[in-house]
Amino acid sequence: MKPKGIITAMVTPLDKTDHINAEATKQLVNRLIEKKVDGLFILGTNGEFHRLTDLEKIRFAELVISEVNGRVPVYVGTGGNSTAQVIALSKEMTAVGADALSVITPYLVKITENELLHHYLSIAETQIAPLMLYNIPKNTGITITKNVVERLADHQNVIGIKDSSGDIETIKQYLNAAEGQAFSVLSGSDSLILEALKIGATGAVAATSNVLTEIDVAIYRYWSQGKLKEAQEMQESIEAFRRILKLGTVPSVLKAAVRQQGIDVGAARLPVMEPNQQVMAEIEQTMANYLKKFGSL
Repeated sequence: MKPKGIITAMVTPLDKTDHINAEATKQLVNRLIEKKVDGLFILGTNGEFHRLTDLEKIRFAELVISEVNGRVPVYVGTGGNSTAQVIALSKEMTAVGADALSVITPYLVKITENELLHHYLSIAETQIAPLMLYNIPKNTGITITKNVVERLADHQNVIGIKDSSGDIETIKQYLNAAEGQAFSVLSGSDSLILEALKIGATGAVAATSNVLTEIDVAIYRYWSQGKLKEAQEMQESIEAFRRILKLGTVPSVLKAAVRQQGIDVGAARLPVMEPNQQVMAEIEQTMANYLKKFGSL
């Protein structure tokens, strides 16, 4: 499979008792697919994977995969600090029907480049769904280097990388490292969707598409049609939303914005707290401005 297009880094809906909200999950899945996203990326950073138990992760993946029913690929996050635990969870997610697995680097304790390479090779060589690497060094303290990508890009079970470094030069390095291989590079930084596409990325894993779904999809659609002016206008239009995302701890503002669109995805799990009243007012005003300008999102 070839990861491409706009893939939503989906939030994990929770109910008022802090459990997975099945109904809200189904609503969000269907809304995103109806608005033409090219895939769903669950249990990532915005999906609060680091605050969910393995049983919750498996239940949520089963729920999403069942509701999607093959309409778009589902990428499931299985990363962690223990190679053995990542392999075990990856096997579980493969069994429930994940189309691909996303594996973030280990975090907390910095490991060497060779240890990171061995970690990924050990995972990729088990009987699991195709593997997508996930680079987010500002959160993990570990960078997937160009050398690691060069070593993994030709592995038959490694299909690409999501780069959330926010650095276009890193994306360029990955593209160079994987040249000639069936290996996709995707932007995980929503500010770089169009810029990354222009230099050879195949798409983006975009958190903003939980809310600005039609706009993000339009960036890719216009780019694929060669309408760069229109694509640039759409790219610039997401900046107002990206600014308010910084007013709270991930993914509190994002989930509040989804709720304002009528899907009760609940709050982020503690210790992340709800945005204060002032921030909530800014979210509401920003969403109203978008609806006034675009009509629908």
